[in-house]
Amino acid sequence: MKHQKKEDSSNREREFAFTSEHFVRVRDELYDYAGIVLADHKQDMVYNRLVRRLRDLNLVSFDDYLNFLDSDSAEFTKFINAMTTNLTSFFREKHHFEFINKTIIPNMSKQGNRRLRVWSAGCSLGEEPYSIAMTLLDSKIDVSNWDVRLLATDIDSAVLAQAARGVYGFERIESLPKMTQRKWFLKGVGEQQGQMKVQKALKAMITFNHLNLMHDWPMQGPFDFIFCRNVMIYFDTKTQENLLDRMADLIKPGGYLFVGHSEALARHGNRFKLMGKTIYQKV
Repeated sequence: MKHQKKEDSSNREREFAFTSEHFVRVRDELYDYAGIVLADHKQDMVYNRLVRRLRDLNLVSFDDYLNFLDSDSAEFTKFINAMTTNLTSFFREKHHFEFINKTIIPNMSKQGNRRLRVWSAGCSLGEEPYSIAMTLLDSKIDVSNWDVRLLATDIDSAVLAQAARGVYGFERIESLPKMTQRKWFLKGVGEQQGQMKVQKALKAMITFNHLNLMHDWPMQGPFDFIFCRNVMIYFDTKTQENLLDRMADLIKPGGYLFVGHSEALARHGNRFKLMGKTIYQKV
């Protein structure tokens, strides 16, 4: 009885009633479609992200919203966009990009290999693939005449569209060295003042595609390296193992997988070996 009173009191403070049954329906929808696991303590986060959808649709309850969700594919896309997290920045975990510049590119050059294929899985707003592109073009070895292709994918169609535009507020690049800012970004003027646009040379290297990691993957590889950072933390162990096996199948022998600082592949020693600092090489 005490728990029920607490829940009712919480709902009275909210604009819309949001029960544990509502949360379970949201949790199951997200897991079934995207493989993302929501912990029980995420109930407030779920409410805060979805309440905007109810307002935009002029709905009066979460029951109405969840029923509408089952019958409208366009709204389901907006639901997925609302429920996915997009924390990112340029050159996040800088040591990964240093490894590309100091190890991967020189080794490929020594081998006479001029074909480079890269996948940024869960690219969010695009800072990661653009950082990879900048690293490649700024490397000590001239890769301008290489056959380079970067694939960038995300489940969130809204952030993917923004990533493809390559336009950012100045606050998102102000921590970059001034030389990097001047070389790789165009400053907006007039109505675009305060906005920075990535140079065409970077955009030309990258293909942005929508992809749900739980579904079929149209690409065949092989990739020289894959960035899949801070993505697997949202999946359960079984889903993580499945994704890592599928990625290993697409990475060429000796290629690399970059993961987030809080992720580890200890259970996958048969397919990857740790190179240090969340960098793994395919065995």
